[in-house]
Amino acid sequence: MQLAVLNPGGRDPEQHFADGAGAPDDTTHAPVNYHAYAACTNGGFYDDAAHIPESQRNVLLLLRRDLKAARRALRELLARGKKVALSWKESGQHQVAKQLEGSDALPLFREICAEANAALSSTPELVPLYRTAGARLAEFIPTPYAVDDSRWDFSSPLSERSGIFIGTREWDVPSRNHAAALTQACAMGVPVTAFNCDGRSGRKKLAALGCEQLRVVEGPLKYTEYLRAMAKCRVVFQLDSSAVPGQVAGDALLCRMPCIGGNSAVERLAFEGLELEPLLNDDVAWRAAVEVSQSRANEALSFAAVARRLSEFFGAL
Repeated sequence: MQLAVLNPGGRDPEQHFADGAGAPDDTTHAPVNYHAYAACTNGGFYDDAAHIPESQRNVLLLLRRDLKAARRALRELLARGKKVALSWKESGQHQVAKQLEGSDALPLFREICAEANAALSSTPELVPLYRTAGARLAEFIPTPYAVDDSRWDFSSPLSERSGIFIGTREWDVPSRNHAAALTQACAMGVPVTAFNCDGRSGRKKLAALGCEQLRVVEGPLKYTEYLRAMAKCRVVFQLDSSAVPGQVAGDALLCRMPCIGGNSAVERLAFEGLELEPLLNDDVAWRAAVEVSQSRANEALSFAAVARRLSEFFGAL
């Protein structure tokens, strides 16, 4: 089963995944987030429904703020005999709330849910929303990560790692709890790596922490450079309570390191039960945490595991 993922009118260019995750290549979108659903099935990512080939009968339609564009695409796809599941592209709870705040957004969303074949949720939290909005079937299937493809192994030796990598970077989103994560990490007495994507204002906020062991990386970086920066640290730490799918935790899986503190779907599946302090100083505990998280990821989050789930899901429609 090759899945077509459609982001109608989106900015990401059309991309085909005949080689699954493929080799890391910063000239194309990495096989993560919603691109990963396509990649794990050797499918494609599209911005126009007309470009989806007849051979790809199953479509994941991404919803954005322009729900009228999604409705047009849905009706075109159904008329062509496609099986269509929908999913919010930005699916943190605060993001969905923002996208539904307009006066006509909720009625349009309910209309789309009622017409689609199903809803595929990248987080457990959104399943009730899809169901109560009229979806005939709604199921949580996590976004996959290519932990089962050696080309995406960004690990580095433990002897070359030190300190904490802060997984958040948004100061202005309350549920990210970015300032709290930085403050707590800086109190641990180990090197702390944080990204600044806000220019001068971001540098000023980070400097105000007075954290002597803070290393600031000016971003954004290319994805592979970002992963290599992450892999220099022992642990990813964040206090993000946004109930997002979990790319930061997925990135940690690719870097073969623990991710602690947030409530994303990937964190709960792969890293549940870990504590920060032991992993900063105890090599045995660190290696055990990595082994357990990789085992959990291969069972529930790998390309092979999620491809099976998607095949069963669309096969039941």
